[in-house]
Amino acid sequence: EDIWNGNLQGDVVNLDGWTECLWLIDKSAGGTGTAVITVESCDDITPTTATAIAFDYQSMTSGNTWSSRAAATSSGFTTTAGANQGYKVWVRADELSGTDKFVRIVFTESANDPVDGAVVTLLLGPKYPQDPPAAAIS
Repeated sequence: EDIWNGNLQGDVVNLDGWTECLWLIDKSAGGTGTAVITVESCDDITPTTATAIAFDYQSMTSGNTWSSRAAATSSGFTTTAGANQGYKVWVRADELSGTDKFVRIVFTESANDPVDGAVVTLLLGPKYPQDPPAAAIS
């Protein structure tokens, strides 16, 4: 696996029915590969227009202790070289650009060395709770 290879773009997620999106990123094997993580506000599912926006994040780069929640600008942040790490990335629906209702996470490889890992997308705070929850990825 090489999670950052090809500058990975996550699925475009519809936040119209949710207050927040959280990405959980597991960076396991691969001690030197890094990526710049950014978040884009999108106008539609394609997306036709994508605008980098500010967001919050936490990192766990040593042991099992999470850093304090930090603010990233629209330029994002660079992951730390090393294995067995975790990252949390949050964006609130009210932080999207203009009238946008869609969002995606983007990983731009900055140190080219294979890294194993996974990304999970969670939607938080349903605006209209129902059982089962409404789909947000098409």
